[in-house]
Amino acid sequence: MIHHISIPVRDVQHVAAVMSELTGWKARPFLGPVPGAQMLFAEDGRGTAIELYPEGTFFSPAEGEQQAKIGRGEAVAHVGFHALISVDADPAKIQRIGDREGWRTLQCWRGPPGRPLFELFEFWIENRVMLELATRDMLENYLNIATAAGQDAAVAKMRAG
Repeated sequence: MIHHISIPVRDVQHVAAVMSELTGWKARPFLGPVPGAQMLFAEDGRGTAIELYPEGTFFSPAEGEQQAKIGRGEAVAHVGFHALISVDADPAKIQRIGDREGWRTLQCWRGPPGRPLFELFEFWIENRVMLELATRDMLENYLNIATAAGQDAAVAKMRAG
């Protein structure tokens, strides 16, 4: 179970407001050691949350019994991070919010070329951090392959032609 993830963003307050509107999750100031950060709480009884950190925030290992060091450095244009999140929103709402923000929003299928496995939205926060969003209707196909057995079955099917 993944309980929370952190995402670097340029405008923490704005992204928190947009993501709260899109997901229905509750935005609150982060009580941890990252100044200016926000958290989005799914309120699902599992502690699921997204932490939004100011761009350039990084963690580095400390020494001895000290916790991780937190610093700010040079920001990068894009990050090698993404997460698939289920949302209680219809596709039109996802597209409308993405269009309004000017953030690339693409409804597409994932899988090997020519062999779609599951559908989702690429939702590019600030056009630099990708979240994959799945509506309830999209989730079943993902769940069918989101296990080792599901992956094995998909590979066997591909090999069979």
